[in-house]
Amino acid sequence: MATFWWCVLGLLTCGYFALAGYDYGVGMLLPAFEADERKRRQTLGALGPFFLANEVWLVAAVGLLFGAFPHLEGKVFAGAYVLVVTLLLGLVTFTASMQLRSRRPDARRGAWTAGIVGGALVTALSWGLFLGNVVLGLPPIADVLAFFNPYAALWALGFVALFCLQGAAFLAVRAPAELTRRAVRLARSLTAPVFAFLVIATGWGFFALDGVTALGAGVAVLAFGAFAACWLGLRTRRYRVALVGSMVLSASPALLAGTLRFPTVLASPGSTLTVGDAATASGTFGILGWFAAPALVLLLVVQWLTWRAHRNPVDQRSLLHF
Repeated sequence: MATFWWCVLGLLTCGYFALAGYDYGVGMLLPAFEADERKRRQTLGALGPFFLANEVWLVAAVGLLFGAFPHLEGKVFAGAYVLVVTLLLGLVTFTASMQLRSRRPDARRGAWTAGIVGGALVTALSWGLFLGNVVLGLPPIADVLAFFNPYAALWALGFVALFCLQGAAFLAVRAPAELTRRAVRLARSLTAPVFAFLVIATGWGFFALDGVTALGAGVAVLAFGAFAACWLGLRTRRYRVALVGSMVLSASPALLAGTLRFPTVLASPGSTLTVGDAATASGTFGILGWFAAPALVLLLVVQWLTWRAHRNPVDQRSLLHF
């Protein structure tokens, strides 16, 4: 039962990175487009129908983590509290700036634009540092500086490149025709740093990580396959294929963190935590089933309907949410 709910948690977490990754990518890429306000609003408007729905996946994942794996939640949030707080600050800044930027038509928007870019950047860096440390093994709680080790720093920079690639691929599909060419150029230029991150992180991890299972190795193969699909999609002008490839690629680090040493789900110097040790009582799983199953189905259906209704690029008739 614990393994099943671990897979559900993995689905929610990977869904969050696959979908919300292009939110942060578009936010970071905003200065790369013209300062013209109309084009800025169209760029952000491409995210409009998806923005809040994408963030729901994180809320659902954290809720399931608290309910199904309370022992893991306690160790993760206590051990990496600095990164968690920084991540929350980035998320709040990004979300608030997105929603408040265009509330007043006559207001100056430079500060809100900076909040979008800065919040997205802090969020990407924080996720990279956090997952890089989870993969490597969380350092002792008292040693805060140890969280900023070179391997985790590589992951932080890699996440920035990953999300930017995903954001550019998203804009190649959803941005107005006049902005598509620039989005494609950005996406193509970002494939090199993303590929470098994949190669270096894989090679470094081969020598630095212990206890890697076949599942963990399989995720690495999946990541390179997703990158190949993204690269080919951009070269052949099949931008939807490129977007799907980038979404799978952005979800791969979270998938790796959950399967790298399975059934060990958290490693730190001197202690480990298995999925069974992290799980709640069996009775709680039964209660969760009554709520989590219909909620997950509803989440998937709403996400699919949203994409179906807004699958075409933004144009002059589109409603701009931001």
